[in-house]
Amino acid sequence: MDRLSSTSDFHAWHKQLMAELDNNIPLVMLCGGIGCKAMGSEDVHRAFVQAIDKLGLGDKVQLKLTGCHGFCEKGPVVVVLPDKFFYPGVKPENVEDILQQTVIGGKPIEDLQYIDPASGNKITYEQDVPFYAGQQRNVFRNNGKIDPVEIADYVQHEGYSAFVKVLQAHSPEEVVKIVTDSGLRGRGGGGFPTGLKWNFCRQTPSDQKYLICNADEGDPGAFMDRSILEGTPHAVLEGMLIAGYAIGAECGFIYVRTEYPLAVSNTKAALECVRQKGLLGENILGSGFSFEIEIREGAGAFVCGEETALIASIEGHRGMPKPRPPFPAVKGYMGKPTNINNVETFANIPLIMLKGSEWYNAIGTEKSKGTKIFALAGKVKNTGLVEVPMGITLREIIYDIGGGILDDREFKAAQLGGPSGGCIPAEHLDSEIDYDNVQQIGAIMGSGGLIVMDEDTCMVDVARYFLEFVQSESCGKCTPCRVGTKKMLQILQDICGGRAELKALDQLDQLAGNIKKGALCGLGQTAPNPVMSTLRHFHKEYTEHIEERKCSAGVCRELIGYSIDAVKCVGCGACLKACPSGAITGERKEPHVIDKVVCTKCGICNSVCKFDAVDVR
Repeated sequence: MDRLSSTSDFHAWHKQLMAELDNNIPLVMLCGGIGCKAMGSEDVHRAFVQAIDKLGLGDKVQLKLTGCHGFCEKGPVVVVLPDKFFYPGVKPENVEDILQQTVIGGKPIEDLQYIDPASGNKITYEQDVPFYAGQQRNVFRNNGKIDPVEIADYVQHEGYSAFVKVLQAHSPEEVVKIVTDSGLRGRGGGGFPTGLKWNFCRQTPSDQKYLICNADEGDPGAFMDRSILEGTPHAVLEGMLIAGYAIGAECGFIYVRTEYPLAVSNTKAALECVRQKGLLGENILGSGFSFEIEIREGAGAFVCGEETALIASIEGHRGMPKPRPPFPAVKGYMGKPTNINNVETFANIPLIMLKGSEWYNAIGTEKSKGTKIFALAGKVKNTGLVEVPMGITLREIIYDIGGGILDDREFKAAQLGGPSGGCIPAEHLDSEIDYDNVQQIGAIMGSGGLIVMDEDTCMVDVARYFLEFVQSESCGKCTPCRVGTKKMLQILQDICGGRAELKALDQLDQLAGNIKKGALCGLGQTAPNPVMSTLRHFHKEYTEHIEERKCSAGVCRELIGYSIDAVKCVGCGACLKACPSGAITGERKEPHVIDKVVCTKCGICNSVCKFDAVDVR
């Protein structure tokens, strides 16, 4: 069936596709996300194509290059259906064994099985891997299961059924009410109620309204939105169609950074599929509703994650924020009412319309409903994307899903919310993670970046790093952000360099307050958060840097020195050979010595020593 002209056509096409679906044919799902591509999934894919041809299995097995499976630490990931055999770290030389023993033979390959680091047990099935077992994958339900671009694949998994249901059974006002009753809050950072936002735009009178999907994901370590667009772009397009219908818009934009080439190409291809099927354009399915979507690529400016700066960029201007009010819902793109939500928010909408607001409202906490996707990174054993219900504890995310801290070190803090967020210390490991509780602790939910830090992390240096990022990304339009963050950064650099006095802490506090009060946009107003949260929870580290000129974590170069323990040193010469400055001397099988005047404090000697003989103080 080609172009669809009515909802009846869609239902007939859906019925036809479901009849063609053969669940008895084994399906090999290979992760084609950016993380797995970087680890060789394209070579594995070529090996599968060649081996399927060589073994004559063309009509006996299906092969799909899917979106991100989430477990980025273990890529390339392969899952074989219907049993869900799980194989991490697959290499081209493993392919024929997987086809012969698992796909045809129906048996797991013991040497390729996942080994749980906690128990040491080999795990056969995907659902039994602790990384997945602790998740509730709603938005990510199709990531890793379908071809990202193929519309028929998405429709076989309930795709566009929510949009058709809306056209047939709900008025725009009813759609807004369902989203409002669901309790969905914006997943882009601020957590503003989505239904309320839609209603503001809907009620603003205008001859034209616009809809924007914010895919300008700029937080260091965050890649949730990118992976959704790479793996299930149709879910975002369907969410935008429903939102456009609800607020009365006829034109939508997806603003995505050009640094996301796979997300851009997959979304463009998905858009073309939707247009060809008649689900986008004029008089969609004969409903009288018309809607078009364009992709606009940004240059990757962090400030363009802010709504008014994003709108300025789409209009062709420099990405700089504007004072609010008026808010975009009243005066946005080209001066017209405009609604902006991020990728993850739109991807939630089809589920809410299919399963109802009560179903969605039952997930999460009283004021934070549904699931949230986090990009788990840093000093944790299992890195990747995790989708969990609101209200889960930090301990459950890091230890049950993430497998704990690397090398079984002590957990120190987790940076939540990116440069605009804050650091959550160990004392709050058992606190519920939701919008309001996180804010009370001194962080924000943000877009979902979650960077784990261990005992060897210097929290003053962490604050310096994030403030350096924010300061360099400041658009410079307002004085509090442009000048204030620069001054705060200078103070932090002095503290890390052993040049500060205690009064610097009062100066940081005063500057932070002024920036929060005076900055033009939300990004500037939250810029001091990493500094204030580390000052609040790790005040002793700041005073130690200032009063004792000491960095216990051994990170701040100007406050540390390297020496060799003569008792532990066996004179192997590894450090001597590796030292780039020639600061180490000593005879073979005799204790070596570091010349502190020549030493550049690069730390290579410590990294190559196998006998723990290098002291860092």
